[in-house]
Amino acid sequence: MFEKISRAEENISYQALLESKSGLFYAEEEEVDSHDPQNDLTTFGKTCEEIRTAMTEIRKLKEKKGKDNSEEIEEKKINATLQFVVLKKLNRLAHVRCKKVRDATSEAKQRIDQYHLQLQNLLYETMHLEKEITRCLEFKSKDEEIELVSTTEFYKEAPKDISRPEVTQSDSHQRTLARLDWELEQRKGLDQKLKEAKDNKEKLEQEIKTKQEYLENLQPKLNTILQSTKPVQEYLGMPFDQIREQHQTACHLPHPLYVLYMQSSAYKQACDKHLEVRIDGDLQAAKSIKSSVTEIDEDSDSDQEDQEKPSSKRRRKTSDSRVSDRKNRALQRHPLSVVMEIKCRDGGCLHLTFHYQMSLEIITVNTKFQSGPDNVTASISGGDLLSAESVLNDIYPGDHGNTTPNPANQYELRRLGLRDFTYYIPELGRPYLWAQWLGGLQFLDHDSPLKAQSSISSAHMQQTVRLLRRRIRSRTSLLQQLASLERGSVQVIREYLPLFPAKMVAHLVSWKRSTYEDFSVLPHSRPAITAGLAGESDLYFTAIVERCSAKMTVQVVLTANYPEVVPWFVVSVHWQTNRTALNDSHIQAMEEEVNLHYHELMKEKSHDQILSNQMQRLMMCFDIYLETEAQNMESEGPMEISKEKVFTRVTRGPNRTKPYMFSPEVGIFTHR
Repeated sequence: MFEKISRAEENISYQALLESKSGLFYAEEEEVDSHDPQNDLTTFGKTCEEIRTAMTEIRKLKEKKGKDNSEEIEEKKINATLQFVVLKKLNRLAHVRCKKVRDATSEAKQRIDQYHLQLQNLLYETMHLEKEITRCLEFKSKDEEIELVSTTEFYKEAPKDISRPEVTQSDSHQRTLARLDWELEQRKGLDQKLKEAKDNKEKLEQEIKTKQEYLENLQPKLNTILQSTKPVQEYLGMPFDQIREQHQTACHLPHPLYVLYMQSSAYKQACDKHLEVRIDGDLQAAKSIKSSVTEIDEDSDSDQEDQEKPSSKRRRKTSDSRVSDRKNRALQRHPLSVVMEIKCRDGGCLHLTFHYQMSLEIITVNTKFQSGPDNVTASISGGDLLSAESVLNDIYPGDHGNTTPNPANQYELRRLGLRDFTYYIPELGRPYLWAQWLGGLQFLDHDSPLKAQSSISSAHMQQTVRLLRRRIRSRTSLLQQLASLERGSVQVIREYLPLFPAKMVAHLVSWKRSTYEDFSVLPHSRPAITAGLAGESDLYFTAIVERCSAKMTVQVVLTANYPEVVPWFVVSVHWQTNRTALNDSHIQAMEEEVNLHYHELMKEKSHDQILSNQMQRLMMCFDIYLETEAQNMESEGPMEISKEKVFTRVTRGPNRTKPYMFSPEVGIFTHR
């Protein structure tokens, strides 16, 4: 009984202790609210000072000898200990204050997050409502896709039972329904008109058929009339009979030449009045040839042995005759040929004669160029530019006409014991790839039989004729420029004169033809060969430009596709030392100015003058190079080369580039 009472009293006392402690905790929180943190900071400083003072006094008392200061020291210790209690009190207050600040900050952040979440919800609802509004505004009904007549026209043309103006003028929905009804009525009427038009078309077709039969019966009568009008045709220069005879002769052409003739005649009639096409050859021999190519007899083993080891003069003669016969049959061409004459504006004319090799099944071309009265072709270095061997090279990239485009020919010639096709080019002509295209031939699928197609010819006719005419024009212009360069003069036409300064001190001394071997042995030309800018089939020229004691040697590379592929210049300068792009960056910059920035020297109607323009720019850059170098060498001695050009700075940038670019607006040279 007493134990239970004692336990109850202990519980009561423990609860009272907890309540007193919690009361003390909340009392400290209230005390924190009532205290000023600045005052607590001041109290903290004073307390620390009192502790420091007490410690100092205790140390001094202990240092005194012979006196009993224990009571005073004890008193000082008690006072210092009490000051530590004050510090603990201040520490608790600081922790409580910090906790309250954290709690207040956390509550504020939660409140801000809640407001932000509410804002995001409102923005999302707003965006959703805007999308719905936009969808409603952009909604289009099916009837909106129909182009209806205007409202004014609708009320003017539609009957009253459909328009119902008393209802539809005030109600837009009813008005739209009425307009749709009127549209339906109109379309029904149009459908009826379509049916009537089809009936009329059938009647007209029947009338046309009747008239066609009448015209077919009229043909014999017209032939009689044409025969009687021959004197009139000759007098008026209208050779209808000659054209008809050409068309009749075309029926005896082999199919590839027939395709070429018909397509070129159609192109002449539609697009090019300066193109002439005709058929030459022996018509009777063409009529006697069978439609199929005569098969060549295969050699027997005994014939081969007789050819390798003849045993008598008679057998050797027989073998030689057989070889000659096989050669004639293998290289036999059709008696008829197609001649195409492409006339230029300057009076020049390119004659192309197309032959068909019946056994080899390819088209070969013989070329002849007839220059006009105003063309200057007296050029030593470019005398072969208009020769039959090179004038049509690379009309299309890589098409030199040196090999047969039919892969089967090399095996056929080898089987017959004949030489490679290249050996017979002077006799047969060049089998250019574009010539096969004009005849509708394409050697792609070796499994299918070879057949000329008009679609292939028509697809390449216009482009090929343009390329041929452009080649003649560019070669003629190139010959004129070469002739001028050989005389030591750079020909610049009037529209390009503003691109160059009025005075050029450097002058062209010589211009002559060079070779690939001479070009390839030069050390500073090897980068151009490595980069594929110069090949064995290109044309090479060497020019020498001088100014005072300085001499510039220029290697010029021209491709067959000039001016589509612009000339490439390789420069070396001999002035006190030998200078090239390998040891002088300014020479390299000079080459780049001519070789890379050539677009500034080309206009739409005069691309053919690019060689002269590049040469003129190179001489201009040579003047700038010498004048800027001479200014840098003024302190070393008397100046040999005077300044003739106007430029603001001699060099610029870390590479010390020279002002090679000429500004025609102000007449000065600047850096690029």
